[in-house]
Amino acid sequence: MARPRQFDAHTALAAAQETFWAKGYQATSTRELTQAMGLTQPSLYNAFGDKRQLFMQALDDYLNRSLRERIARIESGYAPAQALEQFFAESIERGANELPHRGCMLINTALEASPEDPEMQAAVTLELTLLRDFFSRLVRAAQADGSIAAHHDADDIAAMLLSIQVGMRVLARVMPERALFEASVRPALGLLGLRATLHGPH
Repeated sequence: MARPRQFDAHTALAAAQETFWAKGYQATSTRELTQAMGLTQPSLYNAFGDKRQLFMQALDDYLNRSLRERIARIESGYAPAQALEQFFAESIERGANELPHRGCMLINTALEASPEDPEMQAAVTLELTLLRDFFSRLVRAAQADGSIAAHHDADDIAAMLLSIQVGMRVLARVMPERALFEASVRPALGLLGLRATLHGPH
């Protein structure tokens, strides 16, 4: 009969996530992970696999609780144009107020991923594509209800918004200035006749 695990897997994964998020994948050693998670190296491997598998689980958990949660909540809770405003208003708030200033784990991973690491590049590409598609859906839906002008190309707008979001999350690591974020977002949303204002609790 298999012995039950003597640790909480969710707590251990959260500790690994914090370590990876603070230092990055390459700079984080297995020794640092075992110390943070309170596990021996055999226990880590038995529960989560190798360092790469652990990192991918940590990134997936991070995305479930951050970007994916935001997309689902905002898309289901607001009219399309308001959803765009809400998304970027929340991005401004998070970038300006979150401590410590580590930026976004996904964008940090994008900056670290190299052509020699196609698996990591593919994981990042998938998530950024989902975000671009989210923007595209909102623009098309807002055009359909008349809240965004129909002459805009939805795919072009989505690509622009993706670039702004990624840029803000990079800046959040080193220049977490609200005015800078607002200045980045204001012209893009203004082009669509929108403003970056919060709509209700976030």
